[in-house]
Amino acid sequence: MEQKESKKTIRVFALASFLNDLGSDIIYPLWPMFVTSALGAPMVVLGFLDGLGEALVSLSQAASGYISDRIRKRKAFVWLGYVCGGCSRIGYSISSVWQHLVPFRILDRAGKIRSAPRDAIVADISTRQNRGHNFGLLRAMDNLGAACGIIISIVFFQALGYKKLFLLAAIPSLIGAWLIFFLIKEPKPEGARIYKGISFKDISRDFRLYLFLSAIFALGSFSYSFLLIYAKESGFSVGFVPVLYLIFTVMAAVFSLPFGRLSDRIGRKKVLISAYLLWMLACGLLISYRGHWVIILVFILYGLHKAALEPAQKTLVAELAPKDYRASALGGFQMVIGLCALPASFIAGMLWDKLGMFSPFYFSLGLTVLATGILFLVKETR
Repeated sequence: MEQKESKKTIRVFALASFLNDLGSDIIYPLWPMFVTSALGAPMVVLGFLDGLGEALVSLSQAASGYISDRIRKRKAFVWLGYVCGGCSRIGYSISSVWQHLVPFRILDRAGKIRSAPRDAIVADISTRQNRGHNFGLLRAMDNLGAACGIIISIVFFQALGYKKLFLLAAIPSLIGAWLIFFLIKEPKPEGARIYKGISFKDISRDFRLYLFLSAIFALGSFSYSFLLIYAKESGFSVGFVPVLYLIFTVMAAVFSLPFGRLSDRIGRKKVLISAYLLWMLACGLLISYRGHWVIILVFILYGLHKAALEPAQKTLVAELAPKDYRASALGGFQMVIGLCALPASFIAGMLWDKLGMFSPFYFSLGLTVLATGILFLVKETR
């Protein structure tokens, strides 16, 4: 793909990501309260719904990555994913009991079929010198859209309420689907290649090790919902909780691109280690202190953690994976960590209900320390 067309593709993907996360994050700051307060579900149900969502994300990305490699087409998965996201929010707006949320949660997270094929396109049209930058740009636009969505959520919640606001959230994703469908030009595959499917013998020892440590970290990486409920239980009003989510999202938006560029300069591992250290610091603060300013600081650290983690994580996977199997590898990676997310949020909910609100953070802290130690054994591809 020519350089001009590559830049256009990255820009369109970035704009679509902005729009989709704009819609998503009109909902996300209110989601924990909507499930537990408006629909009356206990914390374990919230953990189940969040974990189910992440598990479905993993399966949908693995399936779409495999199929897109096999048929050697990627674009259709991207715009269909945005359509699923938009339609699910319409479903949320008409739900009256928490059980109604289950099929729409499935549809919402199935929309992640877009991610692995899109990331494979980005990896293919990028170079070693700008791959971290491009993934960082996408994450920055994701988080910028999220920040705008949170502001809309805060400003219009009192006037519109949950359901009308959720209906409004469907529009940006549907616009994003339109942009991908009409503006992205998918290059024709070069040559004739028979795709036999990826297997363990096709991936390196370092990729396997990285999958293993990422699974360990994911088991302790419970949903953001627990941080929001923790803030509410610590004395923040329901109206201020979305502001905390906004703080985290703005930090992620501002620093995703710099962390992506930094990984191009100093390597992916060093940035990932810094991401794990930031999360360990956040957990330690929540365990040790409970003041309002400490909780605000934790949301700042959480935003920095996400900004460092996500661009470097995808870039490292793309570079450790065999080139012909990039979509499958990216989807398989998301499947592994996503399947760990279901027990992660469920375990966190059980620990919270049975042992208290601090126990999930002790659990996550221990697993993060273990994952960081294993990361030192992984060798980057140069």
